[in-house]
Amino acid sequence: MNSISQYEEMKDSGIKWIGKVPAEWNIRRLYQIVTRVNNKNTELAEQNLLSLSYGKIKRKDINTKDGLLPASFDGYNIIEGGDIVLRLTDLQNDHTSLRVGHAMEKGIITSAYITIRPINPAHSDYLYYLIHSFDLKKGFYGMGSGVRQGLNYDEVKELRIVIPSQEEQNAIVAYLDDQCTQIDSLVQEAKETVEEYKKWRAAIIFEAVTKGLDKNVNMRNTRITWVGNSPSHWKISRIKNELDNLDYLREPISAENRENKLGLYDYYGASGIIDKIDSFNVDDTVLLIGEDGANLVMRNLPLVYRASGKFWVNNHAHILKVHEDNDYDFIAYLLEAGDYSIYITGTAQPKLSQSNLMRFQIVVPPLNEQKQIAAYLDEKCATIDEIIAEKEALIADLESYKKSLIYEAVTGKRKVVQS
Repeated sequence: MNSISQYEEMKDSGIKWIGKVPAEWNIRRLYQIVTRVNNKNTELAEQNLLSLSYGKIKRKDINTKDGLLPASFDGYNIIEGGDIVLRLTDLQNDHTSLRVGHAMEKGIITSAYITIRPINPAHSDYLYYLIHSFDLKKGFYGMGSGVRQGLNYDEVKELRIVIPSQEEQNAIVAYLDDQCTQIDSLVQEAKETVEEYKKWRAAIIFEAVTKGLDKNVNMRNTRITWVGNSPSHWKISRIKNELDNLDYLREPISAENRENKLGLYDYYGASGIIDKIDSFNVDDTVLLIGEDGANLVMRNLPLVYRASGKFWVNNHAHILKVHEDNDYDFIAYLLEAGDYSIYITGTAQPKLSQSNLMRFQIVVPPLNEQKQIAAYLDEKCATIDEIIAEKEALIADLESYKKSLIYEAVTGKRKVVQS
């Protein structure tokens, strides 16, 4: 069991992100308590391939053809359980990844990452939590000067940290292991619930836009693979017959140039709004469909976005104008439900070309049915979306609480005592 209280005497650590710490805690530079691991995998001595993904170090099949796996692993680093791995590359472009992992076993990992090993192995778990907390606060982005693509060990080793007694470290680690396990379990449960509701939502949409709302209507085989049977009075068509393509309007603006054009207008890419700028290239009510990227295959995000008014679209999203004899909202639901897999080209970079998109086959009910189906789906989806939003808010609250818990424990804002 662990009890929580406050330390009686605190001191200024002189470390901005940490602030005050217990008076008896030591302040050190990282290089004083760790060594850098630089143990090359010569002659493929070790073949347990590891990778750092989302802050977790996991096994990877050394024989797989998937992913960016080099032909030889001679240059990889041999690491041990307890080592801490830092992925400090691409700092300029990637501001969301977790960059610190804790190895649980011996294996090899790319030497592009920095691996450190506590001189005293007993410090490993606490030190991981401390550096992980620094990572959660995006501390690595503030190191060095100017725009940095990455950090090297000579820069990282100067990081100032705090070290409590071994007894306190053990208590902190035991407390955080227990609390984080409980929080992670709740988060996983909530995420699974969200996924189930998303699947239910997708199933409701698919059923409505391909089968209609009247269960007694005559059906026919459309011979469209993704549709199957649909009402016999519905029209079999293609996107090009029901929507106009306005891709000639789109234009990319680099991230660097967008920094000088900040404004009120939404800037759309393949996966929705990615920025705000001071100008627009579309003034209309249209549908946007991603042209490229992994989401075409994974479908983790919406594929179809409804956009109205003034906004900018780059060259990664198709622009479609719904014909007046169709209902805008119904067509949006219909295209979101579509299975475009046989129309997608490329594996490393999936792409849905303009020509393939426009010849995509769909079924189109009469306008009055389109409106009825859209109204039905608006109501159904609103209820489901509300539940999903509540679960996602819970996930955000739990993850925020976990971050605070780790930070307060490893910096001495909470006194954890084993009893």
